[in-house]
Amino acid sequence: TADDCIVAADRDTHQVLKLDAEGNVLLRLGEAGVARLHAPFNHPTGVAVAPNGDILVADGYGNSCVHRFSADGRLLRSWGSPGAAPGQFSIPNGVWVDGEDRVYVADRDNNRLQVFDGEGGFLAEWRDLARPMAVWGDSAGRIYVTDQVPRLSIFTSEGALLARGKAPEAGQGLCGDAQGNLYFTGSISGVTGDFSGVAKLEART
Repeated sequence: TADDCIVAADRDTHQVLKLDAEGNVLLRLGEAGVARLHAPFNHPTGVAVAPNGDILVADGYGNSCVHRFSADGRLLRSWGSPGAAPGQFSIPNGVWVDGEDRVYVADRDNNRLQVFDGEGGFLAEWRDLARPMAVWGDSAGRIYVTDQVPRLSIFTSEGALLARGKAPEAGQGLCGDAQGNLYFTGSISGVTGDFSGVAKLEART
């Protein structure tokens, strides 16, 4: 986040935590060990922070929705339901918010990425993805999506494909830094390396 904190979805405790760089918990959303139906949370899958500090959560394994919280933890709105129509989800696995407050959601089992405005209004869907897992955007407006091929796809903010290639089988989480390096997380141990070449390849496209 802009204040050098970490916000993470703790799936199996049904919580989202905001921590400082030393690991101290600054904010806790949800009640530990309590799964809720159609309400935060039931095995949340992803989290992102909007430019204004709001927290967006993909509540994907038990619920099929996205929640938006204020920076101090107040629930502002929720949207989504099970299904395949626009605005519905089948395991919303990852979420990202860009500088224009557009919300990108990796709708995993519907094989698509959905784009919403900040209020949850449906804007677009992007296909040609195979069970997408994570989504992240850089400062130039490029959107990076991992899927279970496994591969990494790079799009413009309007959904035009810029580049695509094989990615490590660890794309459950994805983020990057200002130097163009990409970081992947997942449940597979032993995946290491410098994947900055993926971003640098895209930049020359």
